[in-house]
Amino acid sequence: VQLVESGGGLVQPGGSLRLTCAASRITVSNFVMSWYRQVPGKEREWVATIYSLGSGTKYLDSVKGRFTISRDNARNTVYLQMNSLKVDDAAVYYCNARAGMTYWGKGTLVTVSS
Repeated sequence: VQLVESGGGLVQPGGSLRLTCAASRITVSNFVMSWYRQVPGKEREWVATIYSLGSGTKYLDSVKGRFTISRDNARNTVYLQMNSLKVDDAAVYYCNARAGMTYWGKGTLVTVSS
């Protein structure tokens, strides 16, 4: 199983990025797919989830209204659209797949700085 994140980079406060999680050897529509983030020295923090049934979503309060998690079943890919980025959003972002077993990607770095 492989989860590969991409789309991170340097963005100014107020800017946008779209993170991509490309999955192989699993079918993302059968998994609860989530994004987490981690800042050095801090615990990994859950950010958003899209459920396998009905595509319901859930968000960390601090990102509600700014981030959107979505899934493209044809591409077997999950996205995290991040708008109105803040300095506090800077972190390594990880993709997570859960359905009994749990899988993690290696992360993509998001830097928010002027």
